[in-house]
Amino acid sequence: MQAEHPRRARILVIDDEENARKALRTILLEEGFDVAEGADGEAGYRKLLEFAPDAVLCDVRMPHLDGISLLRRCRSEGVDAHFIMMTAFGSVQAAVEAMREGAENYLIKPLDVNTVLVVLEKALEKRALLRDRSLLRERLQERFRFKHIVGDSPELRSVFEIVRRAAPTRATVLILGESGTGKELVAHAIHEESPRCEKPFVKVNCAALSETLLESELFGHEKGSFTGALGRREGRFELAHDGTLFLDEIGDVSPALQIKLLRVLQQQEFERVGGMQTLKVDVRIVAATNKNLAEEVRQGKFREDLFYRLNVVAVTLPPLRSRKSDIPELVSHFVEKFSQLYGKTIKGISSAALNSLLAYDWPGNVRELGNVIERAAVLASNHAEIGLDDLPPTLRGPNRPMGEAGGGAFIPGATLYEIEREAILGTLKMVGGSTARAAEILGISVRKIQYRLKEYAAKPQEKILSRAV
Repeated sequence: MQAEHPRRARILVIDDEENARKALRTILLEEGFDVAEGADGEAGYRKLLEFAPDAVLCDVRMPHLDGISLLRRCRSEGVDAHFIMMTAFGSVQAAVEAMREGAENYLIKPLDVNTVLVVLEKALEKRALLRDRSLLRERLQERFRFKHIVGDSPELRSVFEIVRRAAPTRATVLILGESGTGKELVAHAIHEESPRCEKPFVKVNCAALSETLLESELFGHEKGSFTGALGRREGRFELAHDGTLFLDEIGDVSPALQIKLLRVLQQQEFERVGGMQTLKVDVRIVAATNKNLAEEVRQGKFREDLFYRLNVVAVTLPPLRSRKSDIPELVSHFVEKFSQLYGKTIKGISSAALNSLLAYDWPGNVRELGNVIERAAVLASNHAEIGLDDLPPTLRGPNRPMGEAGGGAFIPGATLYEIEREAILGTLKMVGGSTARAAEILGISVRKIQYRLKEYAAKPQEKILSRAV
């Protein structure tokens, strides 16, 4: 389904000369902006509060309330719209004064249409940049709060919300998701946000050990309980007392061991292997698996009662292919991480390389993306940016098909207009509708994307089909 078009930029024109005001309105509407008018400073101020514009084209000399006084009032009240002042040639000094008061720029009357559009575009791009920086700060705060979980897609935000609500409780949490989606990071976040955060966080991979060794690892053993047991050893449950125990790959636990785990979850007690003493523990359990445990229960491979004990709060992590809008931020995170690890200064990643990453479906999820960026960081020259040549051949091959979400794929027989349309709409879908991020990836201006969206809406087009050559 095509992403909803983003909101068009809003421009407020304030000028007491009606002809000039109407002419500007017509031009801006043709360029795809939403436009409102104010016939003088007071009327413009009322419209500004109602319309909430992104930019204001404001005449300096007006009755009732002049442009500079209006600007001062708006700045004192925290209005963040970008002001562009308009003045006759003989009043340039007034425009300079307005710049000192916080105006973004000024225009000399009579106005040149191209100059108006260029100045307006720069003001809007600056506003978009400031907004993106604000979002980045919020994401950095989120990253600090949830250690190393990077992203802000709707799918990931729903995970954050479950973590926030479940973490302060002692409820058992079951984390579901494909391999490489970051289940251990979420388990860490749950522990860090819980009242147990100062206590141990202990983890064990249930798929990495045989049944006998896993039982000893979880519950500990007494001296002589089996060959090689040369002394008493505490298990992971004891080590995690008052803290959190993370059972990774819980779906691989044997039926016999599932019974013992069920008892611990129900009664918070167990015996060491070869021991007679019953030990009591207070442990919060977080488990994870890439298997469909409900299906495992239906097939008789996993105990139903244990499944319900584990599945008190379920968190399902989305695969990377369903949250591709997070890829640019993940790439930045990994570039920074591996630049520090290998002692390099890497500027970033080229648009072509990023487009290639966005077009790939990532069967190995975030773990695979991290491996790709680590490889690229090793191969990239110091003080350079990661390019296509630094990516694995499977990501940069000339005949590699680009998925629907990638957009911009070459279609034999298609016109340049059709290819551009697919590239713009596909990239907007990929980045969640952000024109600023789409413009950065595609290397075009935000205004051009807005203009094209207006054009596409006016001329609906059937989906482009590949043509046989």
